[in-house]
Amino acid sequence: MMLGLRQSDLAQRVSISPSYLNLIEHNRRKIGGKLLVDIAEVLGVEPSLLTEGAEATLLSSLREAGADQSNPIAELDRVEEFAGRFPGWAEVLMRNHARIVTLERHVQTLSDRVTHDPQLASSLHEMLSTAAAIRSTADILVDNKDLDESWLDRFHRNLNEDAQRLAESSRELVSFLDENNAQAGGPGLPADEVDRFLSDNGYHFATLETDEETVLEVIENAPQLQSQAARQMAQRLLVQYVNDARFMPLEEMLAAVAEFGVQPDRIQARFGGRIQQVLRRLAWLPEDRLGQEVGLLMCDASGAILLHKPIGGFSAPKFGAACPLWPVYQALGQPHVPLHHVFRQHHGRGDATLESFSYAWQAGEAGFERDPQLRAAMVLVAAPETTKAPIDLGVTCRLCDAERCTARREPSILREGF
Repeated sequence: MMLGLRQSDLAQRVSISPSYLNLIEHNRRKIGGKLLVDIAEVLGVEPSLLTEGAEATLLSSLREAGADQSNPIAELDRVEEFAGRFPGWAEVLMRNHARIVTLERHVQTLSDRVTHDPQLASSLHEMLSTAAAIRSTADILVDNKDLDESWLDRFHRNLNEDAQRLAESSRELVSFLDENNAQAGGPGLPADEVDRFLSDNGYHFATLETDEETVLEVIENAPQLQSQAARQMAQRLLVQYVNDARFMPLEEMLAAVAEFGVQPDRIQARFGGRIQQVLRRLAWLPEDRLGQEVGLLMCDASGAILLHKPIGGFSAPKFGAACPLWPVYQALGQPHVPLHHVFRQHHGRGDATLESFSYAWQAGEAGFERDPQLRAAMVLVAAPETTKAPIDLGVTCRLCDAERCTARREPSILREGF
């Protein structure tokens, strides 16, 4: 209202339907991740302001800023006193710290993109190859003054064609960068379309729980799924969703979580079945009824991320290799062994402590002529008060400043104290 935006305008700018935004505003859909960030960006506020309120956001940001040092020197127990006595300085400190966090996020995104984005790498390779061809042709023309007219014409023609190709490659690269990798809702990779589809629906599909819609109807009515590849990927996920939901009905599953908490082994004992079904089902439950965030990460034996449902305090690289210390990768080395970890992901600043439940299983049938194919899943929740000391993990080596890490593959781009 302060910005003069209609509900339909806001919904269009974040690529969701007005009816879905209406459900969010009436607290009937809990959101997070990219959609929450997109809404906050359109409204010009910090994402935490939409979930916690202004005063809580200020105090939380001040505590984070005070703890954001390898050796904290701020009096964290006097944050409320500081904010009350010096509200202006508190606001300045909060905004500066938010700016640092934003710059770190940009560094992470740009580093991932420059290092691993296949389209960007292909464009740069094309430009460098064409520039090398132009340089080679120019050297020949400079070093050979008495070329035959026919050869001279041929070299000039090659030079002209290469120059045109370089100009076209440059325009394509600029266009690609301007699109910001489809973050504004344009065409992207099929995996990006599926991520937006799941995020916009809060990773929960009430109509599939009650058989009001079929999987195909949900996919046909999803504007996020533009490509055939994305629709096929979403269909596989939703068929699995329906099978898990029928085996562990929503109300019974919520009752089990209320009784046991997020304890996959105890829930499995209640329903039977396989542990991977419980892990997936926990992540698909509606968080407004669950009362807490539940993250999920699934990968194959190569370590490639197949599905990532975000949770606060945990980040995964969009491109490239992730930290090999993640519990889900430890599970791949111990198939059919449930693993439990408590950890903090090292970002170079204070972060949440998380609890993970990981499990790897054999996907498909194996035989003497077929090697077993492994999949692994990791459910993430906020860690309760525990005496178990958390382990430190990273996001990816290039963006982790942990010292003396035996799993490091390459140097970090982050300077000490960044």
